[in-house]
Amino acid sequence: MNTSSKALRLSNPRRRGVVSRGLLIGLAFVLFLGGCSALSYNGLVDKDEAIAETWSKIGVQYQRRAELIPQLVETVKGAANFEQETITAVTEARASVGKMALPSDLSEGSEELATFMKAQQQLSSSLSRLLVVAENYPVLLASQNFLALQDQLEGTANRIAVAQQDYTEKVRLYNSKVRGIPGAFIASAMGLERKTQLEFDPVTQELPKVDFSNFGDE
Repeated sequence: MNTSSKALRLSNPRRRGVVSRGLLIGLAFVLFLGGCSALSYNGLVDKDEAIAETWSKIGVQYQRRAELIPQLVETVKGAANFEQETITAVTEARASVGKMALPSDLSEGSEELATFMKAQQQLSSSLSRLLVVAENYPVLLASQNFLALQDQLEGTANRIAVAQQDYTEKVRLYNSKVRGIPGAFIASAMGLERKTQLEFDPVTQELPKVDFSNFGDE
């Protein structure tokens, strides 16, 4: 093909139109991918923020519980012969929790988070034990101060349980996006890590109810 024929083909309007359409299609495809990536990234960020907000709500309720415990301990000390071992366990668990700040690192494998949750679960367990033992002391069951504190602790435990369920669901949705496509690529590129799916023990979140059915029969 001579030079003049090649130049003629390149100058052909139909040829230029095909090339232009190809460029436009390619550009549209790149813009489409960019838009999808931006939407996916923004979605991951929104879910990440939702997890942080829910975790903060759990922290608020943990703090509320910690503030109520010293009052509860002082109240049960007024009952004669109350189990000192039970009081000590609650006091020590409360002190351990009090030394810890609410972890901000919720990523999988966070040792700080694991330590924090272990301390909270120990406090839940010892507190539950104290309230069970308290049911054996009529003087406490007749104390309006004790009953008011127990009611506040039960309300706090319920709010903790609700917030934990919310956290679990939000982490599930976030992690499913991070594992999927294109979320996995975007999360890796932007440094977004999978979150820890905490295992909450439902038993330790249930505070015992006071049973007045046999009260006064002794």
